[in-house]
Amino acid sequence: MGEGGSRTIAADCFEPRWNARDAMPQGGRLGIETKDVSVSHGAAKPKAFLAEGEYVAIVVRDSGHGMDAETRARIFEPFFTTKEMGKGTGLGLATVYGIVKQSGGYIWVESEPGCGSAFYTLLPRVPKPANRKVLQEVLDFRSGGETVLLVEDDPALRKMAAEVLRSTGYKVLTAPSGADALQVAAKHRGPLDVLLTDVVMPGMTGRELADQIVARYPRTQVLYMSGYTDDAIGHHGLHGQALRILQKPFTHDALVRHVREAIEAGARA
Repeated sequence: MGEGGSRTIAADCFEPRWNARDAMPQGGRLGIETKDVSVSHGAAKPKAFLAEGEYVAIVVRDSGHGMDAETRARIFEPFFTTKEMGKGTGLGLATVYGIVKQSGGYIWVESEPGCGSAFYTLLPRVPKPANRKVLQEVLDFRSGGETVLLVEDDPALRKMAAEVLRSTGYKVLTAPSGADALQVAAKHRGPLDVLLTDVVMPGMTGRELADQIVARYPRTQVLYMSGYTDDAIGHHGLHGQALRILQKPFTHDALVRHVREAIEAGARA
């Protein structure tokens, strides 16, 4: 996958795997392929929009029901979903798209009704960093075992964020709603270093949850997540406030960095 930068990004690119599962409720075939791709001047390109360079490709194929042209055109839009209410928020593929584009890569889908789907992700090959300082900066993001209470109603995004934080060394408690988060916090023995919560959730908003958590655990640092604009966030109790907000979609590095910055801010307080 290339050394020094693609490892953590690549994990997100398997979001199409979960879509493949949903597209094959009665079972089917799922294939995951990785390969090197070289795009050079004058040579035939897999897609005309690809820039010249060296890439690593991840291809996820399924034998599901496929997609029509209208669905294909909107598949990476935030909050667009073909799933029934409560089964998805439409942020999974939008998050993947944002991560891939921010990493200088490309992602597209090929699909037809009744013929399955194939998601193609191309990420630039990354050489091993020669500068030891760069490697140390990456290691500095690792945790000291602090506890993060992660509250997110999208199960795919909650699972992804929890895996990233745990792989970095954090202890992660998860909950799908504010009410569940309060129950998890009540059962937890030990400090809660960071509350990482979505702003807009069914029932209790992120701000309402944060107020209750901080009242019980005054040293807990609050970090919000949101895919909405500042104006939309303002309608949920955060208007005009100097608060930490992690904008969706976010990369693995951005997630870990924001959590680390929240912890360090708490240590300085």
